[in-house]
Amino acid sequence: MIKYIVRRLIQAIPVLIGITVIVFVLMHLQAGNPTDRFAQNPRVTVEQIEAFKHRWGLDDPLWLQYFKWLGVWGDKGILNFLPGGTLNIFGLALNLPGGDNGMLHGDLGFSITDGRTVTTVISERVLPTAILAGTAYVIWITIAFLAGIYAAVKRYGFFDSALTVFNYIFFSMPTFWLGLLLITFFTQGDPLKWFPVGGMWDTRTVPEFASGSYWAFAGSHPIDALLDLSRHLALPVLTLVLVSVAGDSRFIRSSMLDSLNQDYVKTARAKGVSERRVVLHHALRNALLPVVTNVALEIPIIFGGAIATETVFSWPGMGRLFIEAVGHADYPVLMGILLITSLLVVLANLLADILYAVVDPRVKYD
Repeated sequence: MIKYIVRRLIQAIPVLIGITVIVFVLMHLQAGNPTDRFAQNPRVTVEQIEAFKHRWGLDDPLWLQYFKWLGVWGDKGILNFLPGGTLNIFGLALNLPGGDNGMLHGDLGFSITDGRTVTTVISERVLPTAILAGTAYVIWITIAFLAGIYAAVKRYGFFDSALTVFNYIFFSMPTFWLGLLLITFFTQGDPLKWFPVGGMWDTRTVPEFASGSYWAFAGSHPIDALLDLSRHLALPVLTLVLVSVAGDSRFIRSSMLDSLNQDYVKTARAKGVSERRVVLHHALRNALLPVVTNVALEIPIIFGGAIATETVFSWPGMGRLFIEAVGHADYPVLMGILLITSLLVVLANLLADILYAVVDPRVKYD
């Protein structure tokens, strides 16, 4: 298993490089560029716009921009994968022409929008997205599994029929529209004004989230901080859960039904095995095989940013950051987010393969 994991990780390197090439090219082919912000400003001269392009390397050929972002273009204008600096060998100083910036050196560049490092910009949004995505993911996977299994066991019953209607309604409902409906229903009027319209904290009573003042406040008033966060989490989590449960529960039900109709299940029942053991030990374990991939691949999708949900509820996460970066054509930030998402997709596929071996002992990796 260890050899297999190492081999898969090595194979992931060219895959990630290929993804970055495709994404980088497509991103620069889209309409608009960072200089569009100056189009309606008569005070900005053509010379200043050209200086802005040169400052950010936007006037370089596309292949050169990519090599610089990747971190393989040395100070002397040659390809160099080594970090720049001085190397001492037996007292002899050798100057390396490489650099210390670029993705391969752990440097994702600077945001064109505000000039801060991309790492700083993204790191500020990771925790809010992790809180929202993690909470929603645990809730919807739990509900989807329980509902899908029960619907399969009690197929064509009242619960199965009700779940089918629920799935059709919410699976076909756009996420952003569902979010707006929940905002309208649960934030308007005195009787149902239970939750805030958006945001992650109450700006009147709670300091800015993740700031030093916030952690001090949370330390001295943990219950108030938790309740405030929970109230702001409720609607965006509910939006994600309703849409996601509708799809996953149907998939789990279908997989479970297929497993329950297999000959080995009929044989177990004929031998007098209890129905609970038949469902949980014989049918469920085999039904999990196709479900594992679907569940694992949803991790990078939701962590990469529930774009519509975060935008509708003004949640300060990576999804909203992605929309903001698209609007400003902030290439470094976009590349940083897409690189992280691509890495999570590769790791999620690896996780799914490992879970195959856990769920099904017949699966062996050499």
